[in-house]
This record gives sequence, structure tokens and C-alpha cells, in this order.
Amino acid sequence: MSALQLLIIYTMPNTIFIYAKQLSQFQIDQFSQQSAENYLGQAVYLDYQIAFFETESIACQYKEIARQLNVDLADLIEIPDFNQQGLLIMDMDSTAIKIECIDEIAKFAGTGEVVSAITASAMRGELDFEQSLRKRVGTLENASESILQKVRENLPLMDGFKVLVQTLKQQGWKIAIASGGFDYFADYLKETYGLDYAVSNQLEIIDGKLTGKVLGEVVDAQYKKETLEMLGKKYQIPASQWVAVGDGANDLLMLKTATLGVALHAKPKVQEQAKFVVNFADLTAILLLLNAKTIFDKLRGK
Repeated sequence: MSALQLLIIYTMPNTIFIYAKQLSQFQIDQFSQQSAENYLGQAVYLDYQIAFFETESIACQYKEIARQLNVDLADLIEIPDFNQQGLLIMDMDSTAIKIECIDEIAKFAGTGEVVSAITASAMRGELDFEQSLRKRVGTLENASESILQKVRENLPLMDGFKVLVQTLKQQGWKIAIASGGFDYFADYLKETYGLDYAVSNQLEIIDGKLTGKVLGEVVDAQYKKETLEMLGKKYQIPASQWVAVGDGANDLLMLKTATLGVALHAKPKVQEQAKFVVNFADLTAILLLLNAKTIFDKLRGK
């Protein structure tokens, strides 16, 4: 789409909305006053309160106002149809789960601080992902395989993960994980929660010890993007029904490829480039975004 086409679209009336689990009238009034946009009405979905506004701008123009008010913000545009079969692909670390598995493994291996610093830099897009992964895994050489089980025993799911998965499965959606983390955890999530597909990196283990090496091709940004495209073709799901969610720089390609690409609690570089950003809500915000047009239509009596 050309810049001229975008300009034409966004100089026409556009609907945006703010939402939060505790959305007060004060927050709604403040957003309305600071944005100077026309308030259209409120609705409720799951445990979110939603307020709609009419504007001739786009939602990202008001992202700083939303951030200051601790609310999330989005455009009401054509996105995948919740009621048609779709494809959701998720990053794992800090997206499907609350932790970075490599950091937790490293804590048990005694290299926690070094690895956490490298992880943070890689997710900000400051380091090449593959090089940083191999460097981090290298610090785990000779660590016992048993530390993987210790991390998996306390794997904290991201808030909203179960509801998101259960709801989309009921609608016939396909759900996958594409992770720069490790199969020991991604495959566990796939089997435990009935996901359709999972791809991630494999740690080399010999005689019960980590060797400090990753086997095979590293799952990086390009690999994630290609996985989304491959699954869309495999399940015969059109690109208009693709959803991707992640938080790191290595998720950007798949977020841009999906029709609904969501940066969840993401690094600044990712937020700047993602189509949709969720800073305060949990994974159930995906369900809200997929249903937003239906919610608005009901509000308007359509």
C-alpha cells in the first residue's frame, strides 16, 4: 500500500478504542480531552472495559497518552475473523510464558547474570540472535540435564494463555509456538495444552550433561516468519486469518507477516514497528482485538 493510499484511508473517519480491565470514567475523560477526539460509547468484553472514539488520525498518534493513562489502544480496522478458522503463532519466552528459559537455566548453571545481560541485549535487537544464542548456550557447558526439569517444573504461563488457547480451539483455530527457546519447554506446552505445532531449538545433551551447543538450524526471525507461512499453507488458512504475537526483535518478521501482529509487553524497537501493541493487558487481549468490530457493531445497534 502506498503512502498516498494510507493518507487517503486515515484522513477518512477512523474508529479507535482504549481498553483495560479497570477502565475508569476518569481515564476515558482524560483520553477524550487530551486526544480531542469524539467519544462514541463503551462496551464490555470478557473482563475488559472498552471505550470507542472517532478520529481522523490513527491510534499510534495517541500511544503516549494511552501509556500515561495505563490503558491499551488500537485501531478498529479489518483484522482476522474470530468466527472463521484462523492461525495463531506465538513466541514462547516472555509471551506464552512469563520467563526467559535460557536465563532460568543459566541461574542453575551459575552463569545467570552473564546470560541475562546477553538475552536482554538480543531481545532489544542490539545483537545478532543466532550469535547471542550460541554464546549464551555455550556458558551452559557441562551443566546437568536435570536443571531443565527444575525450570520446567515451575514454568509460569503468561496470564490469559489458557483462556486464549481454549477459546480459539473451540473456534477451530490452529495454534502454534515458534520459539528461539528450547524444545524441552516448547514441546511440553504443545503436548500439555493441545497445541497444533511447535518449533524451537534443541540443546545437545550427552551423558546427562549439556554440551554448550545447539543442534541443527537456529530458530531465528526468518525461521519464525517461514514457519507462519508454512503453517498457513499446510492448514490452508488464508493470510487474512493469520495472527502472531511476540515480544522480541526476533519476532518482528512474523508480526509484520501476520494480518494481526501483536507486540505483547514488548521491547521499544518492537513496539515501534508492530501493527498492534499491548502494554498492560494479558494474552486475552488477542480475543478482544479479534472481536472488537463485532463489539462495536453491537454498540451501534448493527
